[in-house]
Amino acid sequence: MIGRHPPARPTARQSRLAPLVAACALGALAAGCNSHPTATTGSIEVSDYRARHPIVLTDGTRSLDVFPTGVGHLDPRQSADIDAFLLEYRRYGRGILLMEVPRGGPPAQAAAAERTAAALTRLAGQDRVGPREIAVSAYAVAAPSLAAPIRLSFQRMQAKVSDACGLWPQDTGTSNFALDYSNRPMWNLGCATQSTVAAQVADPVDLVRGRPEGRIDTVKRVRDIGQLREGKDPSTTWRQDGQTDVKSQVAQ
Repeated sequence: MIGRHPPARPTARQSRLAPLVAACALGALAAGCNSHPTATTGSIEVSDYRARHPIVLTDGTRSLDVFPTGVGHLDPRQSADIDAFLLEYRRYGRGILLMEVPRGGPPAQAAAAERTAAALTRLAGQDRVGPREIAVSAYAVAAPSLAAPIRLSFQRMQAKVSDACGLWPQDTGTSNFALDYSNRPMWNLGCATQSTVAAQVADPVDLVRGRPEGRIDTVKRVRDIGQLREGKDPSTTWRQDGQTDVKSQVAQ
């Protein structure tokens, strides 16, 4: 009968290494739950929505549709819209102001469009937009039964998100083990927020640098300094609804 050797006992060195090996294994498992990838993986930029969907400055088209609602005149609502549109063109517009007039519609609609276009030209002249800055062209009416607006447009610098929102290059379900368990946000997350911020910026240059300080109120500053020298309170009391509990701070 062949005898069996008793199992070898672990040496002292193996006993000391066992806890270390177990700790390394637990550390490797915990790394998969880390929500902040390390810089060595090169994935920090991918996890930041500002890097996935950056706001860039680019040339874009600003447009306004003017609907002929009267016989040769503009209603108050559209007049206010046109004034704001022409003001933006004078400040930030590049090139010419394009006016596209509908053609091919019913005779009454075409006549109203022609008179509205003439009213737009007169209004633009009052807003210091010369006739050489306006280019008039025509576009074919696709559906005569629908309202055909006069389209105003110009080019200007705008803030936009560099890529299109609504893209889902990866499945939101369980499809790729390496991706699903990486604990990273989905690609489209944050794109809508970035687009909203870009659309609300009036001057895109504000995203590049801050504005210089405005001029100080010299008269108020001299008066406040004089009151401080006399030991008086330099703040201003504002009266509203019979109350006097609102005070302004000292001018800096």
